[in-house]
Amino acid sequence: MTINEELTHELLAFFNGFSSWENSIVRSSELTVSEAHALEVLGEHEKINMKGLAQKLGVTTGTTTVTVDRLEKKNFARRESTKEDRRVNLISLTDIGKKVFEEHHDYHLNLTEQMTSVLSDDEINQFLHTLKKINAETF
Repeated sequence: MTINEELTHELLAFFNGFSSWENSIVRSSELTVSEAHALEVLGEHEKINMKGLAQKLGVTTGTTTVTVDRLEKKNFARRESTKEDRRVNLISLTDIGKKVFEEHHDYHLNLTEQMTSVLSDDEINQFLHTLKKINAETF
């Protein structure tokens, strides 16, 4: 097996494991995976417009609109028009949405801690550096 094949195998195993974990967490909540991803972005930004949210999620604004509609129905998010341009909506989390975000975010932090517990501090720093480089150059 070449190094590229081995790396592909390990990346797929990691992705499948992470997806399985995320699906099990989401199944135990009242969120879909796309809603959970949107909550993560909204939780990191006080207010963000639809285009910005779509870009951070890597999806179309149409897909994001549907997700935000569902989050609004669940009272997790709200849209507010800007005073400068009423056509522009800023999306933010409600108090309930903030609580759900914190719970979901804690699951992510715990998983990260669990995954990196087998690594030394130097390995964690190298892993972080490598992920940042890959994300900056690829996504």
